[in-house]
Amino acid sequence: MEEQFFSSETSADEPKGPSLETPAPESSEGTQPEGENVLTAVNLRKTFRLSAKQRKIEKTPLREKIAVDGLSFSAKRGEIYGLLGPNGAGKTTTLRMLATLIRPDSGDAVIDGFSIVRQPEKVRSKIGFLTSELKPDEFFTPSYTFDFFSELQNIPAQVRDERKKMLFSRFGIDKFAETKISDLSTGMKQKTSIAISLVHDPEFIIFDEPTNGLDVLTAKSVTDFLLELKARGKTILLSTHIFSLVEKICDRVGVIIDGKMAAEDSVAALTREKNLEDVFFDIYAAAKGGEIL
Repeated sequence: MEEQFFSSETSADEPKGPSLETPAPESSEGTQPEGENVLTAVNLRKTFRLSAKQRKIEKTPLREKIAVDGLSFSAKRGEIYGLLGPNGAGKTTTLRMLATLIRPDSGDAVIDGFSIVRQPEKVRSKIGFLTSELKPDEFFTPSYTFDFFSELQNIPAQVRDERKKMLFSRFGIDKFAETKISDLSTGMKQKTSIAISLVHDPEFIIFDEPTNGLDVLTAKSVTDFLLELKARGKTILLSTHIFSLVEKICDRVGVIIDGKMAAEDSVAALTREKNLEDVFFDIYAAAKGGEIL
């Protein structure tokens, strides 16, 4: 079964990595007071080797591609932080590092008190991760899949059943709980994936393009739910190409270009004189020396 978020299972002999300049103290709960940074990322860097075919396609002699290049930013408890950037900017790679799906070459991040490099298994117990690139196995039903991932997270049966009832009812999945995922609509599949990513009621939630490909009604139900999570004190890291979505629900936004943080501020400050789309293209042009395309 393909996982929609990374489970609590870990690999042996996790290598130690660099610590942050101001590491968060480890605790049994890993929680922090409201207003404190739930996420602190410092100098994250990730490179990928390019095959001969990839070098030919990208028309480059370089054997390595720098996907993320010294990226630093933070997110506070109870806020929605948006990541904006063109395709290939490094957004998804950044989210995958934070979700401990891939390791940074250097740098580190602390999420709710735990290091993604030194304590990945603890990070996985604290986060939910949703991306269109990883999908649940369509042979199974939403109910079975929810139970499966609940077991991976060691959720007691009573808590699992109560949480499933709440989430399935909230998203209208209850009517399709015993239907194979392959037979669900695109919107219902996405709602099922969201519910699965929240089986363990995580404090920090990573959503990569959560409304991508959804109709307007389903997209609204998803964005409304993100605001509900924020109201409950959850921290959400959101990657999207939809400027209006960022303006509507995000508190702060970071613009990533060529793997680097080109700009970061509150949405209100960035859009004081222009709308976010115009601001983004100004930032992009400045980073590219005046070139848009």
